[in-house]
Amino acid sequence: MKLLRWLPSILWMAIIYYLSSRTGDELNTVLPFFQKYLPFIQDFNWGHFVSYFILAMTFDFAFGRKSLLWRYKLIIILLCTLYGATDEIHQYYVGGRMMDWLDLRNDGIGATLWVLFIKIPYFQKLWKKLSLS
Repeated sequence: MKLLRWLPSILWMAIIYYLSSRTGDELNTVLPFFQKYLPFIQDFNWGHFVSYFILAMTFDFAFGRKSLLWRYKLIIILLCTLYGATDEIHQYYVGGRMMDWLDLRNDGIGATLWVLFIKIPYFQKLWKKLSLS
């Protein structure tokens, strides 16, 4: 059933929403854990790249064969960026958080990186096997 292909996108958006609901103090207690294993991380900006890279991947999966077309790749970037905009608005109402246009930019960059990454022939072939079978 084609609707089931959207389940990973819905679940990932719920995870993003949940993380965005955490206050600034709650998030700051988690940062030292990541810095212990990944010392180059100074803040959570990397989280936007990764989160929206993954969201773009789930949208790619949801579109199935259509996602092989560049038009759908652009739609994936647009959907991720629009969801990022709603996420920034949501954060405005969470204590210790704020809207940040740089975060929205990073969301779009993360989605764009997925679209470019998956066009690399080796990864595109592997992705077709995994997602279109």
